[in-house]
Amino acid sequence: MPAPIQLTEETLARGVAELCRRDGHLAAVVDRFGPPPLWAREPGFGTLVQIILEQQVSLASARAAYGRLEGLIGPATAARVLELDDVGLRSVGFSRQKAGYVRALARAIVDGEFDPAGLGSLEDEAVRLELIKQKGLGAWSADIYLLMALGRTDIWPRGDLALIGALREVKRLRVVPSADRVHRITEEWRPWRAVAARVLWHHYLSTPRSRGVTGERRAKTRTKTKADPLS
Repeated sequence: MPAPIQLTEETLARGVAELCRRDGHLAAVVDRFGPPPLWAREPGFGTLVQIILEQQVSLASARAAYGRLEGLIGPATAARVLELDDVGLRSVGFSRQKAGYVRALARAIVDGEFDPAGLGSLEDEAVRLELIKQKGLGAWSADIYLLMALGRTDIWPRGDLALIGALREVKRLRVVPSADRVHRITEEWRPWRAVAARVLWHHYLSTPRSRGVTGERRAKTRTKTKADPLS
């Protein structure tokens, strides 16, 4: 089976051009702010740890905690994380719950039960299923990993409040769209939904607003805030 197409600067530009031809609202965003950045992340354990940290707290706070972790143990690997107990992880800013999630993920990797390096060759849904088996990684986390770390071209992070807010603004909707309406709109962007998401994040981050935070369980938590979302 051939490897899935990965989003690169070249394919991003192709996707943006195609979406702009098909959707005047997205074209208006690109006309106003330019094309979105690629916003890519390195695949692997470290990015999964960062995604766990970003759930329900500010991205700045999550970034700071991850920086303190690396300051304590060096580059974050599963084996090095397991050298710390929960007290050690909490000392650098992990909550009790997230310390448990990260240690469980690290243990699964060290024990050979989960291999992030093998995800790149899998189809999108297979990657999603493998990720949500891990404690602390839900549907949004899996989608963000697919979109940012694996560079998949047709991923839409369902329930992301920043994207829903941007979609409402760009499409000039009177009310917050329902999940069904979001689905109907985003289906029109296949096979470039991950590119459309970047265009909408670009709009969101380029538009002055009162900013909050983002994370898992989007309907109850935060909105995306930084100029390089999840990177």
